[in-house]
Amino acid sequence: MKIAVFGTGEVGQRIAGRLAGLGHQVTLGSRTAGNETAVRWARENGGAQGTFADAAEGAELIVNATGGLVSLDVLTAAGAANLAGKTVIDVSNPLDFSAGFPPALVVPEEGSAAERLQRAFPEARVVKTLNTMNNTVMVDPSRVPGHHEVFVCGDDEAAKAEVKELLRSFGWGDGQILDLGDLSAARALEPLVLLWVRLYGVLGTGDFNFSVARAGLPV
Repeated sequence: MKIAVFGTGEVGQRIAGRLAGLGHQVTLGSRTAGNETAVRWARENGGAQGTFADAAEGAELIVNATGGLVSLDVLTAAGAANLAGKTVIDVSNPLDFSAGFPPALVVPEEGSAAERLQRAFPEARVVKTLNTMNNTVMVDPSRVPGHHEVFVCGDDEAAKAEVKELLRSFGWGDGQILDLGDLSAARALEPLVLLWVRLYGVLGTGDFNFSVARAGLPV
């Protein structure tokens, strides 16, 4: 597939690299053409780079790996016409670090960052996933032994099916992909990052994830 990844930070580069390694045509999008980090990534991974609009224009699927407080501006820069009809995977978390660490969660009027994007771009098909774990675990769930989950939610069933197939290609098993229903579930998923941050501080590693213990499943 032709996939656009928005964001040149660790999350964006990690996801883009994994996608490129799987044989997808990946363009790493940034605010300006010729972004130094994006250029280096494209050279090292055999991908392409450009502005958010450049990346989105020819893409079949889009991954938003930007900070949740700037994601609306990023998708606006990409252009509504370039998002229309396309699945937009939202990995963002709306965290405010202005007062230092730990960050505060900013809850948009719509209830979540994902819902805010969907409302702003109704012709896009926003799916929330992968925002509850470290970027290394996102693309390689085997880093965490045992059973653990990746959560998915969205209003469009076909878009969710597309995202689940992509998650399987990352190594997530069917029993690990937990569909929470429509996009309003993002209101529960995004606050989980606050617990993740606390756990990271205690554990000193990002190689952990959330697991839902259910009766009848092997321990």
